[in-house]
Amino acid sequence: MKQYEPYKNIRKRAVIFGLPISLFALMMISVIASLLIIIFSFSFGIIIGVIILNVGLFIALIRITNNPQLFHFSKPFPQIISNKKPTLFNYEED
Repeated sequence: MKQYEPYKNIRKRAVIFGLPISLFALMMISVIASLLIIIFSFSFGIIIGVIILNVGLFIALIRITNNPQLFHFSKPFPQIISNKKPTLFNYEED
């Protein structure tokens, strides 16, 4: 009988509407703010503008998700931290 190991880190790769959870949260904040703008505005142009802004944001977030090289940042911390003075020869001691 096969044994399967449970995958506990499922939240790291979870997607909602094609977006990771953090970008989906950003999209929902934008939608809620847009709804508030729509409720308190009386201009048809503002309503259309807000809808176009949300669609544009969604398309931009999808493209960022599909092509992560656009915003590739290096890691904030180096691999090795040392108090030794750097030299031309890096000898590794056992």
